[in-house]
Amino acid sequence: MTAVLDFVLPAELEAREPPEARGLARDEVRLLVASPQGLAHHRFDALPELLRAGDVLVVNTSGTLAAAVRVVGVPLSLHFSTRLPDGRWAVEVRGPDRRPHPGEPGELRLPGGAGVTLEEPYTHGRLWAAAVRTPVPVPEFLRRYGEPIRYPYVRRRWPLATYQTVFAREPGSAEMPSAARPFSERVVTRLVAAGVQFAPLLLHTGVASPEAHERPYPEWFRVPPTTARLVNDARAAGGRIIAVGTTAVRALESAAAPGGTVAAREGYTDLVVTPARGVTAVDGLLTGFHEPRASHLDLLAAVAAPAVLAAAYDAAVREGYLWHEFGDVNLLLPGR
Repeated sequence: MTAVLDFVLPAELEAREPPEARGLARDEVRLLVASPQGLAHHRFDALPELLRAGDVLVVNTSGTLAAAVRVVGVPLSLHFSTRLPDGRWAVEVRGPDRRPHPGEPGELRLPGGAGVTLEEPYTHGRLWAAAVRTPVPVPEFLRRYGEPIRYPYVRRRWPLATYQTVFAREPGSAEMPSAARPFSERVVTRLVAAGVQFAPLLLHTGVASPEAHERPYPEWFRVPPTTARLVNDARAAGGRIIAVGTTAVRALESAAAPGGTVAAREGYTDLVVTPARGVTAVDGLLTGFHEPRASHLDLLAAVAAPAVLAAAYDAAVREGYLWHEFGDVNLLLPGR
């Protein structure tokens, strides 16, 4: 757990539905800008006026899977999290106690004749390393039988398209890289016209259960050569590198040398970004608002000064910003 930031999140600040259901376009959510110079309140579609020519937005092109599947015959569901290097999957069992019951059969039956065998705990018993038996590849199986992961604060089901960002190209994330959700084609066009560049990378994010603020576990990432060159050239020219989401920070920092130079790289990253570790390739961060004591707050505190972060969260609660994947966003900028 983080010791960086703790606060009380009022229930009314949990976004329970997408902004479209509240009469807003994706790019009309609120945007709180925080820097050492102070705070400013905007709508997200003002972003092109808030950045400057030469800035680079690093975006995650991972698409969201329909990663939640009902277990046949018992009141449980499975959340498919991450494909492991040995071919198994890390899965989370959700139900009345979110864990398998003693004496359950060795294989949990899934729709379509599929099955999952929980072989050993993967993270403190919440996630399991599991052997998966499906008649088709797992992503196709999930397309047929799964639905997006949904936590209790979201009251009703929404289609998978609701959980995709405009940058999504390669399905693989158990949960949406949600910091990028407010981007629309019109905002992207205006950013490009303003001289802001986009650097794509990939990180397939696993489940982030709101009940257990665990440290991130290994996730698959890829930083392509073109992105490495773009980031290095922009930094050399004095541009700012602004990650869109904590996933983009983790991937880019996993490919960065201590001096900040980025190289093309792919594989599983176990990097945990903390204030003690700091960041070398990232200058700023666009992110959603994170729950009290969430481990993501440690990563935010590696990008922004503690006083800036505390002021941003105090203002967000006071001014009624909305949390979670369908909520508002926070732009943390450097003091230059």
